[in-house]
Amino acid sequence: MTKVSSFRQKQSVIFIAFLATTFIVGVAGALQSPTLSRFLSFEVNVNPRLVGLFFSVNALASIIGSFLLAKYSDQKGDRRHIVIFCCLMGVANSVIFAFSRHYVVLITLGVLFAALSSAAMPQVFALAREYAVKTGRNVVAFNSLIRAQLSLAWVIGPPLSFGLAVHYGFTAMYLSAMSMFVVAMLFVAFFLPSVEKNPTSQLDNSIDIKSAEQSLFKNRNVVCLLLSTVFMWTANMMYIIDMPLYVDSVLHLSNSLPGQLMGLAAGIEIPVMLIAGYLVPKLGKRNLFFIAIVCGLLFYIGMILLTNKFALFALQLFNALFIGIVANIGIIYFQDLLPTRMGVASTLFNNGIICSVILAGVIQGFVSESYGHQVIYWIAFAMVAISLLFCALVNDKS
Repeated sequence: MTKVSSFRQKQSVIFIAFLATTFIVGVAGALQSPTLSRFLSFEVNVNPRLVGLFFSVNALASIIGSFLLAKYSDQKGDRRHIVIFCCLMGVANSVIFAFSRHYVVLITLGVLFAALSSAAMPQVFALAREYAVKTGRNVVAFNSLIRAQLSLAWVIGPPLSFGLAVHYGFTAMYLSAMSMFVVAMLFVAFFLPSVEKNPTSQLDNSIDIKSAEQSLFKNRNVVCLLLSTVFMWTANMMYIIDMPLYVDSVLHLSNSLPGQLMGLAAGIEIPVMLIAGYLVPKLGKRNLFFIAIVCGLLFYIGMILLTNKFALFALQLFNALFIGIVANIGIIYFQDLLPTRMGVASTLFNNGIICSVILAGVIQGFVSESYGHQVIYWIAFAMVAISLLFCALVNDKS
């Protein structure tokens, strides 16, 4: 028993456990999300507005559930136990979607379990940040390596999701997601550490504690960064929701193409994240955000003007630069602005993304049904431009 305990406490083992947990939970999410609009449209047989409504209700529930768990975790909860609970809720959610085709059941019971499982990833990142600080690791590099696992999961997840759904059915696909959550629970239970909350006195002297601890909505930097995050991710979520339908009904290309595009973008994101992590000390988080958003503008211009299959593949470079940088640096940005509330900071970034799903679901459902799919990408371009303005308003020293 002593040897087993010693093995589990090794930093190398804990680091690998963080990588594995992030990857496995990421695969579970990447199996479910890309085909959700297709599942609701063709398996549950609902119209585009009900598809949009589902995304919005699911997102709102996730914001509430994850934020409540975040506040609890920052005060007295053991993040490791919370991650296990979230994975268990993910198992329940996967089972509901595997065997039910009733819209009311999915949007109530299914959404409830999804909301409670949504806190898993931000809690893992909060725990990773606290562990990196405690053990003296390079926080940005540590986060970049862990965040890269999420992108790696999205390299494998979307093509696998579409492959399972098309060839074996949605039941097999959701049961596969369930198995991922079970495996993740085992890694968390046996290998991830419990880390004591860092008292204020141990924080870096350069941190403005008074500013960090004030009300979130009175902190201008946090509010501007949150709004910037919401607008840029709204554009991205509209793309994720609409692109599979756009490729099928407007461009009349292969059903497997959406999964390939998502997988390619996620694959490019991995080196982008790692490089961005090492560029933070040289360029600063704010400048990297500007570079990412400009790449986002170029990506959506391409989506508006280009319809060729190979052009869509080429555009994924700009998409990957856009998402890879903001997904990696964004969570660190929030954590640096709120250093005494790691759970809230990580969840705020995650909830900014989830909030964007509410907007994206409503806009995509209404616009695609009333004006067609192509208008979606003009709106996405405008959203990214607005996010650039809010990013410029963040007064940050980095």
